[in-house]
Amino acid sequence: MQATRPTDTDAPSGGPDTGSDVAAGVVPAGVVPGVGEDPRIVRETGLAARVAAIAEPVAADLGLDLVRVRISGREGCTVQVMAERPSGEMNVDDCADLSRALSPVLDVEDPIDRAYHLEVSSPGIDRPLVRARDFERWKGHEAKIELAVAIDGRKRFRGRLIGIDGGNVEVELLDGAKQDKGAPDTGPTAAAIPIEDIAEARLVLTDSLIADALKREKASRREDADQD
Repeated sequence: MQATRPTDTDAPSGGPDTGSDVAAGVVPAGVVPGVGEDPRIVRETGLAARVAAIAEPVAADLGLDLVRVRISGREGCTVQVMAERPSGEMNVDDCADLSRALSPVLDVEDPIDRAYHLEVSSPGIDRPLVRARDFERWKGHEAKIELAVAIDGRKRFRGRLIGIDGGNVEVELLDGAKQDKGAPDTGPTAAAIPIEDIAEARLVLTDSLIADALKREKASRREDADQD
């Protein structure tokens, strides 16, 4: 079914990479993985997964990594596609390019059986965390993490990202919970969350996150200006 009124939106996102643990090994700090080299650990299901399978190679051809596909009932039916460059950047031109490239491919593949509104955007500031590099890039900031499999009877965590260590996301818990319920209270508790068990994760919008995202965006614009 043909999309109606495709739009392109953009929000500050990304910045210099700080390295990450990925399935194939550890990416050294300061090295930005290429497109597709850091696979998503959080993926869609159902119809959104079908759209993602179509969108991912289209994005890759443009030098972009797919972040997330979400289908909602907004405006009848809205297909939201989030993407970014491996460096974490995504500007208005990138959004427009992906929208123009993806729309005709969706028309041909026709995964949605009704009229829909295609929306292409950057991940935004309080972004989903879908790759190992995301947890490294945004360490020091607060995140909410939900697991597919409970750890000690718990599936939801909220805390400050410490980084990746041996396939685990290290998080300083901020909700007062202890990873070991029998342990004495010795201050902030760090939880080791297996990255393969994460069902959903996203940054929490805070003043420090907004300031950091804007700082990274300004730095990116300066680099672009210097290259021009």
